[in-house]
Amino acid sequence: MDKKKIQGTLRSYLRWPLMLSPLLIAMNFHVYTWNIKAGTLMTCYILLYIAISFLLYFLKRKAIWRDMVQYAICFNHTVNRLASELDLPIAITDWTGTCLWCNWEFTRAFCTEETRRKFTITSVIPSLTTEVFPKTTGEHAEIHFHIDGCYYKSVIQKVNMVDTAQVSEESASSFTPSDHFYVFYMHDETEIVRYIKENNDQRLDVGLLYIDNYDESLEPVDEVRRSLLSALIDRKINKYMLKIDAITKKLEKDKYIFLFQHKYLTTLKNDKFSLLDEVRNVNVGEDVNITISMGIGTQAETLIKRQEYSRSAIDLALARGGDQVVIKNKDNLLYFGGKSIQQEKNTRVKARVKAHALRESIEAAEQIIIMGHQLPDVDAVGSAIGIYRIATALGKKAHIVVNKVTSSLKPILTMLEQHVDEEDDLFINGETARGRMTASTLLVVVDVNHPSYTDEPGLVNMASSLVVLDHHRQAGESFLNPTLSYVEPFASSTCEMVAEILQYVGDEIRLKAYEADAMYSGIMVDTNNFMNKPGVRTFEAVAFLRRSGADVTRVRKLFRTDLVEYKVKAEAIQNTEIFMNCYAIALCNANQCESPTIIGAKIANELLDIDGIKATFVLTEYEGKIYISARSIDELNVQVVMEKLGGGGHITCAGAQLEDCTLSEGSEIIRRTLTKMKEEGDL
Repeated sequence: MDKKKIQGTLRSYLRWPLMLSPLLIAMNFHVYTWNIKAGTLMTCYILLYIAISFLLYFLKRKAIWRDMVQYAICFNHTVNRLASELDLPIAITDWTGTCLWCNWEFTRAFCTEETRRKFTITSVIPSLTTEVFPKTTGEHAEIHFHIDGCYYKSVIQKVNMVDTAQVSEESASSFTPSDHFYVFYMHDETEIVRYIKENNDQRLDVGLLYIDNYDESLEPVDEVRRSLLSALIDRKINKYMLKIDAITKKLEKDKYIFLFQHKYLTTLKNDKFSLLDEVRNVNVGEDVNITISMGIGTQAETLIKRQEYSRSAIDLALARGGDQVVIKNKDNLLYFGGKSIQQEKNTRVKARVKAHALRESIEAAEQIIIMGHQLPDVDAVGSAIGIYRIATALGKKAHIVVNKVTSSLKPILTMLEQHVDEEDDLFINGETARGRMTASTLLVVVDVNHPSYTDEPGLVNMASSLVVLDHHRQAGESFLNPTLSYVEPFASSTCEMVAEILQYVGDEIRLKAYEADAMYSGIMVDTNNFMNKPGVRTFEAVAFLRRSGADVTRVRKLFRTDLVEYKVKAEAIQNTEIFMNCYAIALCNANQCESPTIIGAKIANELLDIDGIKATFVLTEYEGKIYISARSIDELNVQVVMEKLGGGGHITCAGAQLEDCTLSEGSEIIRRTLTKMKEEGDL
């Protein structure tokens, strides 16, 4: 205590009596000049003052120091008690996250009996790892987390002990980077989060409900029963909407709009939109089912934006074949339903309208570039040939983009090139097509509705005028603002759609025999020799192609395979795994073949002939990716399965691509997906 020195303002305050002594001595000299007797008397008093000042300064130092220490102890105790009893949870840790001190509120909120003595901050709050700690002194970091239903915001501050301790320069230089600690302030945001959630739950979502096949289903029914069925469907819809407290308005005989609070959307998801099944089970007649589609817009700032989302969602649901629900927000899309087989529409009004629109687009362009999907198949090339014939008949220069020729496609291209003059430059690669793109070039995309899946995706961004023709069900990714979009999921192939267009686009357009062969081949491949989803219009398109000169014998010769491919198929079929007693999963090792993915598709079709098999999945490795070919007859919607893996397609014919995995890992992914779908009731 004696060796302690009083520093700072208090030290100077105690020295002021001594520091005033020179002033008194100066005053004493002036007094001497006036009166010696008075100056002598004053000298005595000044000496007494100085003596008393020295005595007080040295004798009271210990008492003052004791009082200071006592005050500091009391102040520290008070501050420590206030910090310990503060309602705000506070903790201090070292640089490793080990807790050095925490107040009572922190212990009550986050600690258990096992962790009250010595613990790391991560052990009690897993979200607070050392990676989220601030890196520089004075920096703050904010982390939001929740534990047991309580939501918190943690404000973390890094403090360096060199800045908080009174140390000399020598001792300060000995500090290391670990000589710092972190202070955690925990702010309870549970009530704020609850209010935000309540506000979000009470926001209105907008939904549109369309009856997909109202006229087609009720047309053969007599008038009295038609009214009863219409009333029954209307009652089911209104009763279902009452469960979610929705405001429902019938816009037309087959169109509804409904508004409901966002909190009920989770209920609808958990219910898997059972209204789809309820309406489908309405007994209309033999082999006739009424289906509905719904589009719901959510998580937008305004009702108008949510209504736009709902309209985009219902358009997508209808483009995918109907009988499903699409939920759209600003970030993604969710699909529900879509398990039923699409019903073919007998009317050709839409085909005639699209044919006239296509003719106008071609006539307005200077040249036409036609493109299919990556690794184009016979359907893509066959439909491209149909568009090529329309363009050339209208006097326009046309080219077809083919970047890579597979072994199954080579016979078709060889046949076509034999009948086309070399100067016509029928087939070009993507790089050549890029060089020929101009502002007046029309890009026609066939057999694909994903921009990233096209044979040369860069052409899509370069095209000022775009036409899309496809028969696959649309997924989330789509072309932005195409000049013409004709997507018909019920069609068996794009060649079928183009064959219909050819009959309406103009009387002066006539297919040549070899072109009809190519289109006929495309229909045969996509329908698996007319066993996979052929409809009335499929055979009408085939009849048109036969009248145009297609020959079945020539077409059959185009599909013959070599012995190597046949052996690869036999090996894959021999090693096929039967999963869940009804799903065939095969690994196809076709690296020695020129077109591994085509072989995989053929294997998937052949495995469907096995009794008891509901769906087949064939995995093929090609160019560093795993290609999956999924096929079914009518017992499983393989398109839904493939969408969960980032792919898509048809209910009975779909596919997907996996990256950064092996064939065995891909097989395990399929097994996990099927298992999860079965647990969730989607199979």
